[in-house]
Amino acid sequence: MRSHLLNHTTAEDYRRSVTAGVDQVAARLASTEQPFSGIGVDGLTPVVDGLTPVVDAIDLDRPLGDTAAVLDELGEVYLRDAVYFHHPRYLAHLNCPVVIPAVVGEAVLSAVNSSLDTWDQSAGGTLIERRLIGWTADRIGLGPAADGVFTSGGTQSNLQALLLAREEAKVRPEGFSRLRILTSECGHFSVQKSAKLLGLGPDAVVSVPVDREKRMQTVALAAALERCEAEGSVPMAVVATAGTTDFGSIDPLPGIAALCERYATWMHVDAAYGCGLLASPTRRGLLDGIERADSVTVDYHKSFFQPVSSSAVLVRDRSTLRHATYHAEYLNPERAVAERIPNQVDKSLQTTRRFDALKLWMTLRTMGADGVGELFDEVCDLAAEGWRMLAADPRFDVVVEPSLSTLVFRYVPASVRTPGDIDRANLHARKALFASGEAVVAGTKVGSSQYLKFTLLNPGTTAADISAVLDLIAGNAEQYLGESLDRAS
Repeated sequence: MRSHLLNHTTAEDYRRSVTAGVDQVAARLASTEQPFSGIGVDGLTPVVDGLTPVVDAIDLDRPLGDTAAVLDELGEVYLRDAVYFHHPRYLAHLNCPVVIPAVVGEAVLSAVNSSLDTWDQSAGGTLIERRLIGWTADRIGLGPAADGVFTSGGTQSNLQALLLAREEAKVRPEGFSRLRILTSECGHFSVQKSAKLLGLGPDAVVSVPVDREKRMQTVALAAALERCEAEGSVPMAVVATAGTTDFGSIDPLPGIAALCERYATWMHVDAAYGCGLLASPTRRGLLDGIERADSVTVDYHKSFFQPVSSSAVLVRDRSTLRHATYHAEYLNPERAVAERIPNQVDKSLQTTRRFDALKLWMTLRTMGADGVGELFDEVCDLAAEGWRMLAADPRFDVVVEPSLSTLVFRYVPASVRTPGDIDRANLHARKALFASGEAVVAGTKVGSSQYLKFTLLNPGTTAADISAVLDLIAGNAEQYLGESLDRAS
């Protein structure tokens, strides 16, 4: 079994096996004609006629012994029915196609397998991650005392930022029920999840109304902060969003920053989606005010076209990261601080941690920041074109003009229908598309009504793709409504 360990004696086996894997994926990518096979849950996990699900039928205690054979099997149990984000008609969630330099970085970091918790496990990897944190902080404008650390994703980044905010609020645990987090009603659900994980009360998260563009209303935020003060509760943080998941809306950051300064409240900006603007040659101004934040979440695996996972949390004042610091004699003893040994675990909620920063490093050193930003600009331009198409098409109702690359809309039949009919028609259209595999779109609710959503993160998607998918949606919705009339008659 030692023959399967990667070392100096198996380097050639490693090269051959990885090349075979790359060849298989490359062939699959080249031949993929639609984003999904259309197979349903029951197709992958049959439970009728005594059939055993394909994956469950595999005996993990009887290995195939050969990587090539395993790759062939993988083609059947995974690659054939994977959802392919690189396809131009994958329009659903915040999943991006990835750039090749980052994929090369992924292969390198997996093989070397550095762990970024301590210097004696990573050395140069530590310095690369620190340099990228500094680069991102400079792009944000957080100032010379800024710092941060890579994380597994936006949820973890938001959790760590709110942990720091809780500790900086200087309220003892018995007073945690008084702490409040104020965020847009369109903010990410991880804010509520973080409040629970941080031991705050059930009323901890205060939802602030949004305007017609789905941006937090600063007047409503001011009123909420004033109520907190009057009630004796403590506004430990305001979470502004630079790119909401549903609408791509960007909260008015300068106005929010001014209120946070007035009430001495921690300002966190969740820029998991909108962080691509940091590299944009034309749209950086949309993030004006972010430089006044106390902490910022960025997800490079969204708008920087990086493979999952690649995220970071950044702070204006590096000393606040001490709230995540614990010393273990066997790992990061306190004396290491005096010896100026840079142990990244001192800043992180994680201990063992992948060298995900290498992917961004490879990307920037190959393409440059402008190259990444131009790709993000392309999808934002496409969304603007898509909005014009939707606004001019009487078959559809579109909610807001996009700030980034998200379009929320629904099919509205020409004949008068009940709200329930319209909701069901849109739900059916989405499911029918997924079942066909021709396109993948997302869904959400606006108020109590069912809507559809395009999240455009593929520069390879065209206006013609959008038009074709809109026709498919309309056709499936009309078919459903026609069938429902037949059933009712």
